[in-house]
Amino acid sequence: MPETQSSRQDPRRWKKKQPVCRTVSQICPPPRRPLTVADIRPGMENERLGVVRDSMFQNPLIVKAELGKPRERSCSLPGIDFNYGLYTRGLDGGVPEAIGHWNVFKQQPTCPHELTRNYTAMNRGAVKAGLVTARENFLYRQLNDIRISDQDDRRVKKELPSLPPNMTFGTPARPSTPFFDLLQHRYQQLWVQEQKATQKAIKLEKKHKVILGKLYETRSSQLRKYKPPVKLDALWHMPHFQKVHPHLDTFPTEADRQRAFRAHQEEHAVRQGTLRMGNYTHP
Repeated sequence: MPETQSSRQDPRRWKKKQPVCRTVSQICPPPRRPLTVADIRPGMENERLGVVRDSMFQNPLIVKAELGKPRERSCSLPGIDFNYGLYTRGLDGGVPEAIGHWNVFKQQPTCPHELTRNYTAMNRGAVKAGLVTARENFLYRQLNDIRISDQDDRRVKKELPSLPPNMTFGTPARPSTPFFDLLQHRYQQLWVQEQKATQKAIKLEKKHKVILGKLYETRSSQLRKYKPPVKLDALWHMPHFQKVHPHLDTFPTEADRQRAFRAHQEEHAVRQGTLRMGNYTHP
């Protein structure tokens, strides 16, 4: 019982622990410096026998990584009081000098560039002077070296178009979709009205159309359509063969003869040969 009472009365038992404050060097420790002879302890991976020098621990091919530790860098770093980065010296005078006056950047003189030759003007002048050969043109260009001036910007300089003061630049926005017209079938109603109006106009046009009477053909129209008949002359035969009858007749009657000729005329389109009496063209 006395032990339980003492534990209840101890205020440090239920006291909330304060958060541990860590420094920047603990959160982001500086890079590890290369090993030295003084850092070597018995049992370490880089322990050596014989003569040991500090330069041995700066060779990355010799230094071994310790168990559970990052590899040591072989580069020698400056001391703790060394500041990394570019040091900016306060030569501008600070805020008072900035408020008092303003340093204006002086433009450096630019070297003059060589103007381009005006070959159009030189060629025109050479033609007017009567020079046509290459040698004469070369000598003329040496004596009359015409350059294009920078101030002569008539080809580049254009007058700006006059625009109204309330003009808005850019692409206009697309009009909103008429959802109410789509839901009420407004476009269908307009199409039906247009079709009814078109049909009504066609009916009125047919009603007022003048119906002409029957057209009679005149003599000139009949002559225009008339085709005079062509008289076919009979084939010429030798006089002593006109009354000679055929010596061979393979058809028993004239009806069989005409029937055979009609069958041959029907098959004329699908037979081969000059007279269309050969085999059929299709299998």
